[in-house]
Amino acid sequence: MQLIPLIIVIGYLVGMLVVGFVVGKLKIKNSKDYMIAGRRMGLFMVAFSLSANNIGGGSTTGLATKAFGAWGMSAIWYVLAASVAMIPLAYFAPKIRKTLAVTIPEVIERRFGKVSSTFSAVLNILALFCLTSSQIAASGSVVSTLTGIPLNVCLLIAGIVIILYTTLGGMIADQISDLVQFLIILFGLAIATPFVIKGCGGWAAISAKLPPAQLSFTKIGWLVIIGYIFNYFCTFLSGPEMISRFESAKDEATAKKASFLSAVLMAAMAIFPTLLGLAALAVQDKVPGLTAKTAMMAVTNSFAPPLITGLVSAAIISATMSSADSNLLCMSTMFINDIYRKYFKAGETMDDKKVIFTTRLCNVIFSCVAMCISLFGIDIVTMNTFAFAIRCAGPFAAYGLGLIVPKATKLSGQLSVVTGTVGVVVWQLLGKGDFYLGLLPVVFGCAVGTLTFYVVNWIQWSQNVEPAPSAYLSDEEVAKLEAEEAR
Repeated sequence: MQLIPLIIVIGYLVGMLVVGFVVGKLKIKNSKDYMIAGRRMGLFMVAFSLSANNIGGGSTTGLATKAFGAWGMSAIWYVLAASVAMIPLAYFAPKIRKTLAVTIPEVIERRFGKVSSTFSAVLNILALFCLTSSQIAASGSVVSTLTGIPLNVCLLIAGIVIILYTTLGGMIADQISDLVQFLIILFGLAIATPFVIKGCGGWAAISAKLPPAQLSFTKIGWLVIIGYIFNYFCTFLSGPEMISRFESAKDEATAKKASFLSAVLMAAMAIFPTLLGLAALAVQDKVPGLTAKTAMMAVTNSFAPPLITGLVSAAIISATMSSADSNLLCMSTMFINDIYRKYFKAGETMDDKKVIFTTRLCNVIFSCVAMCISLFGIDIVTMNTFAFAIRCAGPFAAYGLGLIVPKATKLSGQLSVVTGTVGVVVWQLLGKGDFYLGLLPVVFGCAVGTLTFYVVNWIQWSQNVEPAPSAYLSDEEVAKLEAEEAR
């Protein structure tokens, strides 16, 4: 048992619970506060929350694993590509905020109907189960490493903490914790990296022990780098946790600026896990039991003071929990808005207290299911790859292009959801979740959906088919919604 790191991690977990409790008591006045922070979050809250949601276990320990392995220095693109993808997303951010929606299926229903909306909701909820499970698994593994407690017990501990502070505080607590979590990630790794490099003999000694190819920023090739940029753009534009952050912004300008700032924050973080992975590779003969999967924690534990190891441990848990809480809240919000109220409470009015209570109950139930899934020990990368692919490819064209093509017909959106989903499943099987013919499954699926969207539109435009209803509310609907939210 590592006492000092353990104390730091326990302090962090207790702090997150306090945030959830205080926010739940003082800030949650209605369902919009709980689900989208009352649409009043400022630039830094939105930007840090966007960044924290993108930096999970795969972007910290997973990034170090890639640097330790075949990718070398070019592993930096695993996160840097996400930073680049945030730049074109800034074009869509104000349009997303302008919809005044709560979820992606809500916008799809406005334009393309109930069936497409429900199909999109089901895809997202299934994917969010996988993503929540993988993040609980990553958090539990860190706690197990620090304490020596059996992994299954640590999975339950991590899951309970995530349940409590997400359920208590909703989106406001989520964004406050995201801000804290990203700062812990950024500064924890930034402080630890120089200690580790110095302990390994300095950068000159590290680089001297590595093959020259391992130090190349483009070792994986430009095709893979560009593929990852497209991959992140597709997943961001149709990712519910990203959309909910833009919807929580206080106005459209804030949403746009937050996208640019998030790009800068993620770019700043990308280098540290990469350097730690390379340092681990250089000294692997000096650290007993070091493997690719344990590279970052093992090298930090061996060459950094216990206090620094504690910060890195807290950073890894922060990275995983910042993704888990967002996935959990988005899953519950989508189920309540797009499934439960539509099919189980159709025609009934639910007041804010009942909506909040039901959403909180869903948080607890869904997280318990996710914890059970995590106990099966399914590979985290496999779960994440499948989840991101299946949730994004279908809704991508209907949602993203539905925001910017006002004359789109209803059939174009409906068919794009189906063909995009079929495309991603086929490519997932052919490529086994990885690149196939230079394309990742999610990129291929989004491309198929986009092609379907435009082909159907061109055909129906020539037939003078009426466009689908707008993705945006009328002035009268906006005024009514704002009055309801003000009350």
